Amino acid sequence: MMDPNETQDANEKLSDILEQNLFNIKREIGNSFDIKTRTFQKRLSDGSMLHAGVVYTEGISALQSKISDLFSETETAGSLCLQPSECMDAMKQSILTDANIIDIFSLGELFHYLLAGYCIVMLDGTHRALAVDTVDVKARPVEEPSVQSVVRGPREGFSEVLSWNTAMLRRKIKSRNLWMESRVVGRETQTTIVVAYVKGIVNDDVLEKVRKRLDRIDIDAILESNYIEEFIQDKQLTSFPTVFNSERPDVVAAQLLEGKVAILVDGTPFALVVPALFVQFFQSPEDYYQRADFATLIRILRFISFHLTMLTPSIYIALTTFQQELLPTTLIFNLASQREGVPFPAFLEALIMEVTFEILREASVRMPKTVGQSISIVGTLVIGQAAVDAGLVTAGMVIVVSITAISNFVMPAFNMGIAARILRFGLMALGATFGLFGVFLGIILITVRLCNLKSFGVPYMSPMAPIHFKDQKDSLFRVPLPWMQLRPGSMKTKNRVRQKHYADGPESES
Repeated sequence: MMDPNETQDANEKLSDILEQNLFNIKREIGNSFDIKTRTFQKRLSDGSMLHAGVVYTEGISALQSKISDLFSETETAGSLCLQPSECMDAMKQSILTDANIIDIFSLGELFHYLLAGYCIVMLDGTHRALAVDTVDVKARPVEEPSVQSVVRGPREGFSEVLSWNTAMLRRKIKSRNLWMESRVVGRETQTTIVVAYVKGIVNDDVLEKVRKRLDRIDIDAILESNYIEEFIQDKQLTSFPTVFNSERPDVVAAQLLEGKVAILVDGTPFALVVPALFVQFFQSPEDYYQRADFATLIRILRFISFHLTMLTPSIYIALTTFQQELLPTTLIFNLASQREGVPFPAFLEALIMEVTFEILREASVRMPKTVGQSISIVGTLVIGQAAVDAGLVTAGMVIVVSITAISNFVMPAFNMGIAARILRFGLMALGATFGLFGVFLGIILITVRLCNLKSFGVPYMSPMAPIHFKDQKDSLFRVPLPWMQLRPGSMKTKNRVRQKHYADGPESES
């Protein structure tokens, strides 16, 4: 919980003495070099002197380029008033046309806006200060998403600037029903997060759960959206992600229109979307930018690749160790001849190859981009061929591991691919211990676990378990868009009607 002394400092009122306020600011911020102060004075109409001070954060505030205009407007305001409070009102009116102005009365409010890039204007003789929006955003420009890329579709992705991300959502959904609630999380970082939803569509129960879970967060720092994800997800001990994330505005906008809630965090290009369903992680934005038949074919291919990633090594180990009678005779002879000089059992052989490939994959990610991809490809080819020539592994095992690795890259959601990689090792151990019976036992346990998972009260396996026949139009298959008149029933949205009935299509016009 927050220190009582911190609460007291946050509620401390500003003094009416300018020098005292400047002293308190420097004391509380530890005389930090990036906190700059400027003082100036102006003679009022009655002959007295108006003492004013400006405090700003160097590098965040753009006051260097606006300070002359700010001072000139302040001087103009000062010549028309007699009291500091009147000067403050006149100053606010004169600057309001150029920037956002906020009245602040406490030291806690002052630091909140000061460290966010606002310029703080104070006058001697008044307890009030003005926070002037002079924020100068220095960030990576809007670029094409590097993770969730598409062949056809929008090329813009979220950036680290929260205001830019909300603006991109507004561009996608130009409706007054798109509501955005702001919160500040993190005692030290004071990170701003935004909860976005479409009023009139979103399920109120889901929205209320999101609010309650966010309000329960009490941590010193929020540096990335995963901090929020781990606090609000339903189950901590599960390999499967129950919170969806995306760096694409079009994906988040589509999810909002299905009645889901998006959480945007300042400082990261990845937005969170809840509730998350299992089938959602196999859907790519390109599915809706291509023809329905092609999208269906690719989506089925993704499901097949997921099962190949998770099951291929374990089934190979089980068949070659226990159930050789299920293999063709010629194949058994070939595999047996390959294993003559291999000193390791199939499980240890697969484990060595899988761990080696994981190391190469991680190395390619951490290395510079110019050499990372080449190292991954060359390293895999060289090590694999050398291991076969040295008699450490069989050629069949190299093929199995290669198919497993390539299938993993087909998944549109990176975190679902990680879940398959984690479960693969457990299934390999079951296959090496009990054969195919162990593999089937592992599949049953995984299926039961998936059916027991929920994401913000919504069954994780919807619309397949429990079955929703009308929602099958956009699960394993993707029917043409005119056929999808309703939003998913598993979300229990307020307004399920997505579009008017498009019965006969363009042919009916003739």
